Amino acid sequence: MGLIDEIGERLDALVRDLESSLQGARSDDDVRARAARIVGKKGELTALEKRIREVPPEDRRELGRRINEAKARADRIVEARLAALRAEARRRELEGPALDVTLPGRPRRIGSLHPVRQCEEELLDALQALGFEVADGPEIETTAFNFWKLGFAPDHPATCMQDSFYLRDDVLLRTHTSPIQVREMLSHPPPVRIAAPGTVYRRDDDVTHSPMFHQIEGLLVDEDVTFADMKGILTLFVRRVFGPDTPVRLRPSYFPFTEPSGEIDIGCLICSGRKVGCRVCKGTGWLEVGGCGMVHPVVFENVGYDPERFSGFAFGMGVDRIAMLRFGIGDIRLLYENDVRFLRQF
Repeated sequence: MGLIDEIGERLDALVRDLESSLQGARSDDDVRARAARIVGKKGELTALEKRIREVPPEDRRELGRRINEAKARADRIVEARLAALRAEARRRELEGPALDVTLPGRPRRIGSLHPVRQCEEELLDALQALGFEVADGPEIETTAFNFWKLGFAPDHPATCMQDSFYLRDDVLLRTHTSPIQVREMLSHPPPVRIAAPGTVYRRDDDVTHSPMFHQIEGLLVDEDVTFADMKGILTLFVRRVFGPDTPVRLRPSYFPFTEPSGEIDIGCLICSGRKVGCRVCKGTGWLEVGGCGMVHPVVFENVGYDPERFSGFAFGMGVDRIAMLRFGIGDIRLLYENDVRFLRQF
């Protein structure tokens, strides 16, 4: 018996073995796994194909024909078995229990805005209703816009490397959205009436502070703007957000870019001013929600406004803190852990 006949008989045997083996296959994956042992890249039929180089040149054409025929038969056997399995699956499906088309489908879960984004949109809606326009600016800022044009002293603690994320000596991730106010005043003459939302960065990390958080600041500049104007607008703004009967007060404070400066407090949303036993307001009946003040004349000089002619006020608050107050969240880190079980509550 010649080598061609020997290989040809082995090819026939492999095809018969494949056909016999596939009769026991019960799934598409099982069919392909069994077929791979014979016709796969490392299968026995492929190994026989490599022996073609052992045959004299004049006989290689004949051997190649037999190998191709064997491959074609193997492919037909595999396709036939796959078709039979699919037909069997369809038959079982048709003979099985009837499909109850009255059953409700599985609804897709509808997403919602993040609680911080919900509060940001609500705050901006309230400010826009009071005539403020939304302004934007870069998150990577120069120290000139972030500190010096706002009247910060060179030795102010906020400028230290321990408190801010510096990229270079004079470039950092903004620590507040006040640089947006500076950019707007440099590019627009008075009057200016803007709301400046955005992400800010500071070296904080505990249950009430995060290295990344969100702020909204407001700025109003015009002729004859007074402290009384600031108090009236802030009272309207707070009551639009927290309810028409929310108590509001201003406390003296200090900021480098405003004078006089104050803190904005609202009546405790948890105990409604009853104070006793309230851990949120610590028994004071008040919650701090932001800072405010009349724009310092130095800031006006740095942006080219005449402080003798123009006056204005600025205010700001942390959106994350408002979200924590609104939804009763005790740890700011919950807002950024991306736990869907937590976020679905809002």
